[in-house]
Amino acid sequence: MLVLTLSVSIPGIKPPECSTANAEDCEKTSVLQLAVFFGALYTLAIGTGGTKANISTIGADQFDEFDPKEKIQKMSFFNWWMFSIFFGTLFANTVLVYVQDNVGWGWGYGIPTLGLAISIFVFLLGTPFYRHKLPTGSPFMKMTRVIVASFRKANAPMVRSLTQFHELPSMEYERKGTFPIQPTKSLRFLDKAALKTGTTDQWNLCTITEVEETKQMLNMLPAMFATFVPSATVAQVGTFFVKQGTTLNARIAGNFSIPPASLTAFVTVSILVSIVIYDRVFVKITRKFTGNPRGITLLQRMGIGIIFHILLMTIACFTERYRVKVAADHGLIHQKGVKLPLTIFVLLPQFMLMGIADAFLEVAKLEFFYDQAPESMKSLGASYSLTSLGIGNFLSSFLLSTVSKITKKRGRGWILNNLNESRLDYYYLFFALLNFVNLLFFLFVVKFYVYRAEVTRSVDVKEEEANVMGVGENK
Repeated sequence: MLVLTLSVSIPGIKPPECSTANAEDCEKTSVLQLAVFFGALYTLAIGTGGTKANISTIGADQFDEFDPKEKIQKMSFFNWWMFSIFFGTLFANTVLVYVQDNVGWGWGYGIPTLGLAISIFVFLLGTPFYRHKLPTGSPFMKMTRVIVASFRKANAPMVRSLTQFHELPSMEYERKGTFPIQPTKSLRFLDKAALKTGTTDQWNLCTITEVEETKQMLNMLPAMFATFVPSATVAQVGTFFVKQGTTLNARIAGNFSIPPASLTAFVTVSILVSIVIYDRVFVKITRKFTGNPRGITLLQRMGIGIIFHILLMTIACFTERYRVKVAADHGLIHQKGVKLPLTIFVLLPQFMLMGIADAFLEVAKLEFFYDQAPESMKSLGASYSLTSLGIGNFLSSFLLSTVSKITKKRGRGWILNNLNESRLDYYYLFFALLNFVNLLFFLFVVKFYVYRAEVTRSVDVKEEEANVMGVGENK
């Protein structure tokens, strides 16, 4: 962020200003200016990828699974973690955008740079007081060793006696602050990685716990695949949803107009409100009927989010049809750059529904992948959520280009430069159907998914946890 701020502030590396309507008439930026600017952006992307999954994991790790009160509190952590993330997003989409447009890009980038510097200082100040988990090695290397060892012993006969499988003494795990995992019946082929055949090389022999950790990470992959389509749907907010807004009347009062891009703030506001209602109202009500400390399971919460994705894309389809009808009624179908006599707030339902969908799906997705990952691979589990968003954006681009090419070849294209001539309603309907098919796939995954065993099996801890829930209800 510091380099990015300098790249728009210091003469020489700051790109030349351009006030002409035709970009081709502007002075071209130098190779140095481009290198500094895009170098800063790519560095920021790498830093984000390296910290986001770890920061949420460190936060969740501060709660003790063996303390009933802290375990209950941990179940709300990801709600408020995502609340803080989206609160920052709201600040960026409103205050920072205003500063960039009306004050300057130097201040627009400088303010978040200062915020990051303060965050680093606060983080370092609190480091001595955090609960730290000892490093256990690369999870990728551990999973690779299990897979390689199982293939190397593919022809070895499978045995049922646990004495024939390799495992460390329980004291070894206690010393590291972890615990052994009992064997499960899923992905039995990988069990051969722990089978004793005489060779003790680490690429030929793994522990039962290492095998089960690998199983847990692989078992979550189908659930991650089921989130790709919803993630692609989220990408429509900053593209077509906003582009629709550019064709509508954005005037609110007098000469004040709302920028179409600012409509994304309504998604953020919807998320913030939905998270609060979910955590403070929905969970407490459903908990009384289900007995689940979370109210509903994480997969059920994700499923509700996918249903909202279907609903919002269906509403977006009908809204777009109405928008095009207004354009046709006023003879503006073939006109470009002309505002339709229709308020921009007609798009508000689809933006608000996207926020509700994210409050269910995105929060549950992050918590699910963290919660179901083994103790030594929590950061990798949290990264599944970010991977889903990244692949969803690539999937959105792929679907856009593919649908555009196919529909143009077959006649009237669905996605044209002139939005009034396009059939964006068909494209939205396509996404609604795609989400419906994805929901069926998700339900299939849920049917066969087995939640990982609880760490805290102590009867005393369970009873105390129930008491804490009861006290929480009475309060």
